Amino acid sequence: MAITLHESRQRILGDLAGAIDQLALATACLTAAYELLTVNPADRLEAELFAPVQRAFGRCKRTRSQFAERTGFESGQSEPPPAGRPSQGVKSFVERAVAAAGEADLILAELQDSMLPIEAGDAELRAGVADVRQLLSGLPVAAREFLRTLGR
Repeated sequence: MAITLHESRQRILGDLAGAIDQLALATACLTAAYELLTVNPADRLEAELFAPVQRAFGRCKRTRSQFAERTGFESGQSEPPPAGRPSQGVKSFVERAVAAAGEADLILAELQDSMLPIEAGDAELRAGVADVRQLLSGLPVAAREFLRTLGR
């Protein structure tokens, strides 16, 4: 059963919103981890993990809002999710952030594979999704390295 252009665009916006929610969670978790660290490890976390996730989060939000504007849809905002209790510790927060960013990447990969960005989207949408995925691509390795050397 074929879906209409309107339904396709709604699905694109829904998928982008799902990715944004996951990136908001990743950002919240990395912020919580940052607050538990001393200066040098916190600076490393900010440069190696937080900055790419924050850029991906911003790019994904911008991609969604611009696509919604171009297609005449509303660009709703959601509340940022709580990261969790500080007693979870830095490692748990970093692992949770990587998992959330990975889920965002999976959502975007499935969106790309669906061909909806080609059929119901535009070049700006496709570029935005690709940019977000590129920003997230090195995160798992960077997080493993960060956690491996934490406290040394």
